[in-house]
Amino acid sequence: MTRRYRGTVSTRTYEIRTFGCQMNVHDSERLAGMLEDAGYERAGSGDADVVVFNTCAVRENADNRLYGTLGHMRPAKDRNPNMQIAVGGCLAQKDRDTIVKRAPWVDVVFGTHNLGSLPTLLERARHNGEAEVEILEALDVFPSTLPARRESAYAGWVSVSVGCNNTCTFCIVPALRGKEKDRRPGEILAEVQALVSEGVLEVTLLGQNVNAYGVEFGDRFAFSKLLRSCGEIEGLERVRFTSPHPRDFTDDVIEAMAETPNVCPQLHMPLQSGSDRILKAMRRSYRSERYLNILRNVREAMPDAAITTDIIVGFPGETEEDFEGTMEVVRQARFSSAFTFQYSKRPGTPAADLPDQLPKEVVQQRYDRLVELQNEISWEENKKLVGRPVELLVAEGEGRKDAETHRLSGRARDGRLVHFTPTGAVDREIRPGDVVHTTITRAAPHHLVADTDISAHRRTRAGDHWEEGVRPKTSGVTLGLPSFGAPAAKPAAEQGCAC
Repeated sequence: MTRRYRGTVSTRTYEIRTFGCQMNVHDSERLAGMLEDAGYERAGSGDADVVVFNTCAVRENADNRLYGTLGHMRPAKDRNPNMQIAVGGCLAQKDRDTIVKRAPWVDVVFGTHNLGSLPTLLERARHNGEAEVEILEALDVFPSTLPARRESAYAGWVSVSVGCNNTCTFCIVPALRGKEKDRRPGEILAEVQALVSEGVLEVTLLGQNVNAYGVEFGDRFAFSKLLRSCGEIEGLERVRFTSPHPRDFTDDVIEAMAETPNVCPQLHMPLQSGSDRILKAMRRSYRSERYLNILRNVREAMPDAAITTDIIVGFPGETEEDFEGTMEVVRQARFSSAFTFQYSKRPGTPAADLPDQLPKEVVQQRYDRLVELQNEISWEENKKLVGRPVELLVAEGEGRKDAETHRLSGRARDGRLVHFTPTGAVDREIRPGDVVHTTITRAAPHHLVADTDISAHRRTRAGDHWEEGVRPKTSGVTLGLPSFGAPAAKPAAEQGCAC
């Protein structure tokens, strides 16, 4: 499809639409940073000159969702020939030039391994008047060497690794993001420090299998060292991480969580199934008792830890007995919440070719039973918190009914969502990014309510920045070290997470 771009545009605007996981959200921050460095401005109201779709390929309806959205973009493209549409992320890595065949008005397709190519590909498509498709099979540069425009004034994502070495039969991510590549600890800590210097209070460490961090440079204690090193960064009040894998979750990580004050008492630990037979079919290298033992050890070290999980219902061959095994593990685990999914057949994964794919009505019935059980447990666990004091980092956009209830919302240190009444010991106005202390008065399955006067309110630099409309803009962090891989030899005293 030949494109004709009319005239010139002095300042072009962009919009990024993100589908999928936290890794995609963070990748979108990188894309925004690169576009702004290339002279683009974030679009306000009206159509943007460049619309970027950062896609997900995990769910079954991801393809339909993307192509349906691209179809809705066709009239805007027809009205404005200067508009450019770019598609990146996991679905782009999977579908490649199929995207421009199905939606020939798309200008650029790029994959998970070459985020940094986007500005060049947009310019090349404009110059050549035709679609540019560039998909790499391995990373050209580590994404964290790219600039980022952060979405939040008070909380930031920091990647510790990309890719995954696991071979779960239901998951397409390793095929699309490649083998695990680890950043050097010094790079990670420098990025965390840069965010804190911009007023950020909370950092979430990201990886497809975050606690396998260090496997590439041969340090199996690297993740626990990293957590402890984050505890030494002045001004960093909260540290979270996602998502770990039970196989790699070791006691040194639990000890680091319990002994590092700014590491939050929260753990997201994917279960996927409570049936050992199904776990084996999924190629999950743990069994239900090993999983429950991890939870026992975590709660022994941190009695108030909130533990959440992911569960897949209806994996091929799942029997009623297998499903009851999952229900029993859920009863014993007492998760504070769970992300439950109906198995989704994904072409390119081993599970897609397994026999005994379950009927939709069976999967739906089991899914409904699991959700009902987990909602009961979540509500019971939340009720135990009524009357307890809680520290909240005030959040933006977390409470859909805040305007009508005259409440604000925030996250407790354990990650629970709390809607609170902003009265009492208030220092002027409470802003997102500020910290308040209040008391829980009521519980629901998916949130808590604090309808009493707050006892303390601390204004923060993050709140100041939110009020001023300022968001952190971080340049790529390399420290002159390799983007990934083994470090050069150093004296023993200098090795570890502070390098």
